Amino acid sequence: MGNSFGKMFAVTSFGESHGSGIGVVIDGCPAGLPLIKEDIQQEVDKRKPTSPVATTRAEAEEVEVLSGVLEDYTTGAPICLFISNRDVDSSPYLRDRFLPRPGHADYTAFMKYGGFNDFRGGGRFSGRITAGFVMAGAVARKLLARLGVDILAHTVEIGGIKAGTKEVAEIKRNVAANPLRCADLKAAEEMLKLLEKVKAEGDSLGGVIEGMALNVPVGLGQPVFDTLDGELAKALFAVPAVKGVEFGAGFSVAGKKGSENNDPLATEEGRVITITNNAGGILGGISNGMPITLRVAVKPTASIARSQRTVDLQKMKGAELEVKGRHDTCIVPRAVPAVEAVMAITLCDFALRARLIPEVLP
Repeated sequence: MGNSFGKMFAVTSFGESHGSGIGVVIDGCPAGLPLIKEDIQQEVDKRKPTSPVATTRAEAEEVEVLSGVLEDYTTGAPICLFISNRDVDSSPYLRDRFLPRPGHADYTAFMKYGGFNDFRGGGRFSGRITAGFVMAGAVARKLLARLGVDILAHTVEIGGIKAGTKEVAEIKRNVAANPLRCADLKAAEEMLKLLEKVKAEGDSLGGVIEGMALNVPVGLGQPVFDTLDGELAKALFAVPAVKGVEFGAGFSVAGKKGSENNDPLATEEGRVITITNNAGGILGGISNGMPITLRVAVKPTASIARSQRTVDLQKMKGAELEVKGRHDTCIVPRAVPAVEAVMAITLCDFALRARLIPEVLP
């Protein structure tokens, strides 16, 4: 019973990588929100593989709006969004069904569900399920836009190659200009060369994604167990392959003095701001009005073509496995829209809890 997230903006994910399709049900979206298929499709299209080191699986990713929208406005009823799976090849998974891939959830899923889990393409543990997150995130973004909240994410590291710091305007401009969704175009070229080399070796790479939410109202968060950073982290860890989340200065605060880490307060145009933002826009689990900044560590793609040791679960003896299939050499670029989506879902849920968005929109 772990497929739903949120209290006022409640999102339920369904579908498997090689099943009929991927979908999401949104319960709690206010009535009266202008919403057309294209609003959602444009976000989903960001997930499509565009680089030479991405998967060759070519899904149309066509969004279907099954309920909750009438005459281009939300009705207040649950919104069901769906994408059919059409380019499916399960043969490698059928062949290696009892050979769990190292680094993947094959073994843990097999044990938890007694072997009844859908193992094809990773089933519920595939990055493909994030298509549902992105669809829900598109709706959340439209609601948050009414408050002036802007959310963006970008690749800041792949395989140890780090992007330089860029201003928001440049990030927005450059992310769409290269397949790695990196705002530092020079670093993106270096990343791509490394990825091509690693792909030729039959291996994979991980990296880091930075997410930002701008113009977030003060006061979002419900301490002590529903803190804003806690719920954001929970949502981010639902994105497959995410292994770490940090806010603001993150782990570097462990090496700072209080005088270095504290964010001094000041006033600007009649509101309180902080001069620095080591807290990443959140204090005590509550938004402080400054930009929410976070970073997400994404592990290397688990499915690689190199020979690895595993166990044959039928024979209970050691085996060798070379994964045959269509896999990204690095999933970081395609995880960028998923990071944006779960940030939007979480912030939208808290905005509704704070009654900043009415049940029926004017």
